[in-house]
Amino acid sequence: MLSDKDRIFTNLYGQRDWHLPGALSRGDWDGTKELVLKGRDWIINEMKNSGLRGRGGAGFPTGLKWSFMPKESKQPCYLVVNADESEPGTCKDRDIIRHDPQKLIEGCLLASVAMGAHTAYIYIRGEFVNEAHRLNEAVQEAYAAGLIGKNACGSGYDFDLYVHRGAGAYICGEETALLESLEGRKGQPRLKPPFPANSGLYGCPTTVNNVESIAVAPTILRRGASWFAGIGRPKNEGTKVFCISGHVEKPCNVEEAMGIPLRELIETHAGGVRGGWDNLLAIIPGGSSVPCIPKSICDTVLMDFDALREVKSGLGTAAVIVMDKSTDIIKAIARLAKFYKHESCGQCTPCREGTGWMWRVMERMVKGHATVEEIDMLLEVSFEIEGHTICALGDAAAWPIQGLIRHFRPEMEKRILEYRASAPRAA
Repeated sequence: MLSDKDRIFTNLYGQRDWHLPGALSRGDWDGTKELVLKGRDWIINEMKNSGLRGRGGAGFPTGLKWSFMPKESKQPCYLVVNADESEPGTCKDRDIIRHDPQKLIEGCLLASVAMGAHTAYIYIRGEFVNEAHRLNEAVQEAYAAGLIGKNACGSGYDFDLYVHRGAGAYICGEETALLESLEGRKGQPRLKPPFPANSGLYGCPTTVNNVESIAVAPTILRRGASWFAGIGRPKNEGTKVFCISGHVEKPCNVEEAMGIPLRELIETHAGGVRGGWDNLLAIIPGGSSVPCIPKSICDTVLMDFDALREVKSGLGTAAVIVMDKSTDIIKAIARLAKFYKHESCGQCTPCREGTGWMWRVMERMVKGHATVEEIDMLLEVSFEIEGHTICALGDAAAWPIQGLIRHFRPEMEKRILEYRASAPRAA
């Protein structure tokens, strides 16, 4: 369990002043000028040594991603922060922006220095109206104090930061679709290569990072890479904000050490499963796009990238969705199938056609209006979608269904057989 002194987001619950004076009292912007003057190579090496992996779901090493930006470019370089938090069950970035916005703004400056970028954009989900207003106000406070803008923090480095409102499309959480939207076009993923580090926003070198990945950077640089790397397990270092929702006594966001046991996370911070741990049916451990895992796995699994991959699920955004035995697990996954069908941009045929097909079959599975043989057909189609699309939305639609069949196939078969047994027979 993480000690209070190791927590980065000390105002995650909004109990203290979110304005600049409050942030300064909690240590934000402390010695930022000196960090900037240490230069891009030092910053990137510290981030690499910290072991920080992207907190948006993919888990790519953050320092390595920053190093992909060209050292010398005739074009301007950009940092784009992905605050288009639309994954069902995920609400960590919203609370960071709402209660600790200066951590994100300071992180934008330091990350931009590391990549030679003098301009950054925060692309925020359109539905986050209050959060966008608060973030804009926090940016203006930072400008007024000379922390960003010309000669940011007195370091001689010029840096501008803009907040851009999204328009409500889940697909814009994919980094290249986000760039398309930011440029004023329909949010559709781009073919890669070229990758954003070579040709991103306006065709210029660009790095896209999640809110949490950027917001933790200042504390890592101030306290040292070895401090952050000393938390968690190898290749799964540091702290993480977990979103716990569903059938728990106290749904919450909480910052904890990577690798905390899933059961300990829920019982310590969320008051346990409603009705007790034995009433647990399944958990989606990383947001709606990762496969669910049954209670037998939840008993012992650790909450980090590698441990969850070993049980054929994933950490994703670390949005822990708890389902007790009152849950109709087939209906729950059918609801997710409908979400991904609705949010598909329609660019790739496997996703455009396959997500709708899977949802329609799942709706019949909910009622038992299917055949046992169709379960294998459904699984086969999910594999035909997975890995055959430009972006990962096809994977996100396929994985919940794969998890359902992997762990709850008997329940699906039982429902089909019960319906067939009760259906009226033709005379």
